[in-house]
Amino acid sequence: MRTSDRLVGTLCLALLAAGCSDPSSPAGPESVADGDDAKVSCALAGETEFTEQCEVERVQSGAARELVLRHPDGGFRRFEIVTDGRGLVAADGAEEAVITPLSDGRIQLSVGPDRYRIPATVKPGAGGG
Repeated sequence: MRTSDRLVGTLCLALLAAGCSDPSSPAGPESVADGDDAKVSCALAGETEFTEQCEVERVQSGAARELVLRHPDGGFRRFEIVTDGRGLVAADGAEEAVITPLSDGRIQLSVGPDRYRIPATVKPGAGGG
């Protein structure tokens, strides 16, 4: 099994709900499953081609949970996992995170000129639009 395949279970309703905006089905911190960190596809600095080069790291700081996406050049983006139906919000900087559900079981997370494609699953029985 490829390392990136193990990431499929790491992001559940909290991420996909952001694209559906169903506040009646918010997911709490428990929606991010434990597992190995992995690489995901990303297109950085406005690149058009996605390559599997960004590392994913989950961070727990007290009650706050974050997702850190590390770039091969040492840069990174931090996202706070929120339970209000948005899924993820940028934890630093003024740029807003935009989440778009993809048809292949992933979401596309965009911030400024950077885009990431992250596996996500929906909990059974969850609402959505």
